[in-house]
Amino acid sequence: MALTDADLSLPEQPADQPADQPSDENIWLEDIYGDKQLDWVRTQNARTEELLVDADYVGLEAKVVQVLDSTDRIPMVTKRGDWYYNFWTDQSNPRGLWRRTRWDSYTTASPEWEVLLDLDALAASEETPWVWHGATMLRPAEGEPYSKALVSLSPDGGDATRVREYDVLHRTFVDPAQGGFDLPVAKGGQSWLDADTLLIATTGGGSPVTTSSYPRTGVVLKRGQSLAEAELFFDVPEHHLMAALGHDATPGFERTFAVDVIDFYNQTQYLRSGSDWVAIDVPTDVNVSVHRQWLILRPQGDWEVAGTTHTAGSLLAIELDAFQAGSRELTTLFTPDAATSLQSWSWTRDYLLLNLLQDVSAKILVLDPADAWSSRELDACPPLHEVSATAVDDEDAEAPNDFWLVATGFTTPTALTRGTLSASGQGDAHAVVKSAPSFFDDDAFRVEQFFATSDDGTRVPYFQVSARDLVLDGNNPTLLSGYGGFEISRTPAYSGTVGRVWLERTAEIASIERHGVYVVANIRGGGEYGPGWHRAALREKRHRAYEDFAAVAGDLTARGVTTRSHLGCAGGSNGGLLVGNMLTQYPELFGAISCGVPLLDMRRYTKLSAGFSWIAEYGDPDSAEQWEFIKTFSPYHLLRSGVKYPDTFIWTATSDDRVGPVQARKMAARMESMGIDNVWFHEALEGGHSGASDNKQAAALHTRSHHFLWRALTGSLQINQPE
Repeated sequence: MALTDADLSLPEQPADQPADQPSDENIWLEDIYGDKQLDWVRTQNARTEELLVDADYVGLEAKVVQVLDSTDRIPMVTKRGDWYYNFWTDQSNPRGLWRRTRWDSYTTASPEWEVLLDLDALAASEETPWVWHGATMLRPAEGEPYSKALVSLSPDGGDATRVREYDVLHRTFVDPAQGGFDLPVAKGGQSWLDADTLLIATTGGGSPVTTSSYPRTGVVLKRGQSLAEAELFFDVPEHHLMAALGHDATPGFERTFAVDVIDFYNQTQYLRSGSDWVAIDVPTDVNVSVHRQWLILRPQGDWEVAGTTHTAGSLLAIELDAFQAGSRELTTLFTPDAATSLQSWSWTRDYLLLNLLQDVSAKILVLDPADAWSSRELDACPPLHEVSATAVDDEDAEAPNDFWLVATGFTTPTALTRGTLSASGQGDAHAVVKSAPSFFDDDAFRVEQFFATSDDGTRVPYFQVSARDLVLDGNNPTLLSGYGGFEISRTPAYSGTVGRVWLERTAEIASIERHGVYVVANIRGGGEYGPGWHRAALREKRHRAYEDFAAVAGDLTARGVTTRSHLGCAGGSNGGLLVGNMLTQYPELFGAISCGVPLLDMRRYTKLSAGFSWIAEYGDPDSAEQWEFIKTFSPYHLLRSGVKYPDTFIWTATSDDRVGPVQARKMAARMESMGIDNVWFHEALEGGHSGASDNKQAAALHTRSHHFLWRALTGSLQINQPE
């Protein structure tokens, strides 16, 4: 039986809640680590596990673990000097190994790895469940090997990390007593200025923090100093998102940068000149990157420069020194069209690789700045696939124009290719280095793309993965997934987990054995068609994303793929807000909903965890004018009595320091208090925003969500009536 409010002696509402805010009976759940609050969590977890953990669940979880722990996965690598570095987890190493190998060994079926850091051993010896968050290596002097790294480790899977200096040659941490860098657990970033100096932006050690909970200052930290002794180097206003520092150590192009990140879509970047910071004078919504002599600019809105208007989402180039001297003779490298957008770019020594999407299928261009930025298409992208190209090492003396090509599709296991670019393109060559195994019978399924029509007439693409013998009678268990925010694109990608726990799973419905159908919606708010597609669902236009998703759901029904009782949806983080709005605004479309690490209380989201940083995306609820539109997509405030809501699973993680567990808790509690008995809640006690710190936890998370949806959509979910 769930604990009641009376059992928990609820405190009064906090002083920071304005009197004009809607009443919030669940404000007490905002104490994340309170004993009574965690008792409530454990009670909810037990109820959910009692429902879901059956023989089928155990078998499915084992299948997911097999995928995640498979030793046949591709060990993706980063080249530094003569070595190829990789971080690896499997059954024997759940927390992981940081390791490296040579190229000749990497190309074999069983590379010989030199283990640099065993996180499981470290976690055991230090009695802390460390989670890997990456390493930043110091560029060595010419002819010397890479020998120093800053290793970032999270104690619970959250965004806050401890940063420690690591001696790569001797495979050990550098003792702080001997001058080794060791920064306390905090949010932030770091960069090597030289072998004895770091550029640090951190929230640790009493450093100033922005309202968004990120670093407000950047400092120069010399070996042997404490953070309190470090020289203040850069700062930003408290209401801005964060400060960042970085150093480019490319020989001949050494530069130091600072960034005032105003919000998610606006920033000012500075170059250090003597003892001053000099701004790169572009509008704050223009993305800035520097490579050797080149300044690369990508405007998020239309930008008029010297009488020429550059389209939002285009890519522009000019030499940095010329730009800083006042020249505005920009060269247009890419201009988007109605179907094509730029997703990312990467430099080899002599060429620029552009990764594009054309109606959400990959396309790659190779640009040659030495030939007036001439462009050619790289023949490496099959339709309805995700393919990305990145440089291997632009400073490799023997192969500076080599690139990695990673190709994947919903039914195509990932392949890693290494290629070499040439001036004419005739000498381009690439060969597969490694291929991932197939984890399900991918030949039994087909991938198709369809377009739904949203309420305002916009065509919204979506991918459908289904059995080749799919019967269009509306009886197929269908999982619709989406995100729709922050200009993040959802692209075709292989998932052994989805294949095993959804596509291959079967149930007899209407006298026919049914496979699961998996659908990914490319709704507005994402980046599939560039900045315009994103901005079409910003703030007061947020409803466009939800209308798009509902249109896809309606199209699946109209085409006979599924019906309400067999259609479920799932989303996490901003995608959790998406499906929370499906729950509250379109309950008639869905039979079940899985809502993970979500935003749901849009009245208080700016006061919870890192929520203040997302005002540029959603709006400011403390502005009466903006609350008027925000409240129209705040699921916590849109719940209504007397509505038949879909079966709902809300899940989160205690240690999530980005969105936090609070909004998920409050939504579940409010639904339960309204007498809605078909809602379940689960909170992982560690794992951060991803909800999992290792493969076993990730397998449990995926299995809970998919098993809940499958049982709900196939009629086998037994509702636990409250006592």
